Amino acid sequence: MTVERFANEFGFDILCMPAPEKEISGAYIGDLLSWVMGKAEQSNVWLTIMSNINTVAVATLADTSCILLCEGVRADGELLRTASEKGVNILSTDLTSFEAAVKIKDAVR
Repeated sequence: MTVERFANEFGFDILCMPAPEKEISGAYIGDLLSWVMGKAEQSNVWLTIMSNINTVAVATLADTSCILLCEGVRADGELLRTASEKGVNILSTDLTSFEAAVKIKDAVR
């Protein structure tokens, strides 16, 4: 499933989508950036509440398909500009990370 289809199918808000065709395989939930760098797998949806500029670097290093900001967290302009430049898709939802994971569990396997 592509990030664009994923966002539309599950009703997630699109904050930045420079690479809508990226494929999703799996998901990772984490807020400790150093942990995510070592544990998230390529093409994962990364569910987090972290919205600082370092999330773009981590998403790039881990080669995640997108960042899904949970619990209503929003991204500032600097984060969105950097994400766009680096090809990092960012979505958001008001759901908790757990609720979002349950909602998407069958689609991202």
